Amino acid sequence: MSQFWKQKKVVITGGAGFIGSHLLERLVSLGSSVTVYDRYAERKKKLLESLNVPVNSIWGDCRDYDSVMNAVKEHEVFIQLAAHVRDVEYNVTHPASILTDNLQIIANAFRAVQETGIERFLFISSACVYPNDCIIPTPETEGARGAPEKNNAGYGWGCRMGEVLARYCHEEYGIKISIVRPYNIYGPRDHFEQGTFHVIPSLIQKVFSGDKTITVWGSGNQTRAFLYIDDLVSGILTTIQSYPQPDPINLGSDEEITIKDLVALIISLSGKDVDVEFDLSKPEGSPRRCADMSNAREAIGFKSNIRLRDGLKRTIEWYEKQ
Repeated sequence: MSQFWKQKKVVITGGAGFIGSHLLERLVSLGSSVTVYDRYAERKKKLLESLNVPVNSIWGDCRDYDSVMNAVKEHEVFIQLAAHVRDVEYNVTHPASILTDNLQIIANAFRAVQETGIERFLFISSACVYPNDCIIPTPETEGARGAPEKNNAGYGWGCRMGEVLARYCHEEYGIKISIVRPYNIYGPRDHFEQGTFHVIPSLIQKVFSGDKTITVWGSGNQTRAFLYIDDLVSGILTTIQSYPQPDPINLGSDEEITIKDLVALIISLSGKDVDVEFDLSKPEGSPRRCADMSNAREAIGFKSNIRLRDGLKRTIEWYEKQ
């Protein structure tokens, strides 16, 4: 892998956040020259500065095509991370806003790819493309059936359209394009801001809130399989290098757990004395979400290496230091 990435000029849109910052660190360690393009926020600027790695930061809005084009040109690899997605409550109430923004972001990214003739492009899609009644574990073929899961429908439809554009750009322009569908990513630097966080950061924040009793949405019987950020980064870079085809690849873990057991594990690792109430009036998402990893193993030799207990411990330790 190091030889492929050495001296590669890589641009990451949406690269100053959780996933992007970890990609940046790994790419720099492999000898790449990295440009991060993202919307400006003070926390993002501080995050990039705290990494203490060489990076060219460009601040702009991925909905502005000229700005995207200026950031992308003269690079060899383009990693499209930028997206508009929030927590479940916001996603449920703002599907049109999320879909509109993501369609604009995606269209600008693919237009820039076409006009620059960039060597390799990675579109980061999502497990949100899958329908609520998808097969479990879920193979990639389920991503074109029915409608995306309702609680994340706007984002799910945006990702589906991005995948279609990826295939068409490959067919029409011969661009080397890869697609990955990450499953429930977590780890240090995850989003802990109100209105942006997902399952694990939300639960960690609640456990450390100081409240004697915390409330969790749904029954707690729904299951998820969570992938640690280091494993995702490895899967992304391997896919770009080894599988430049517009065929989606699931990147997830085989370690499935109920939300009820996840909360108990976080409480145990945190050393807190907290009671848990489950609010059945709130949506809980899909009953199960777990990827079929057969394609990832066969296409790129991928498997997750960090067990959930170890990854949670690292994430909690990072959160405590903040």
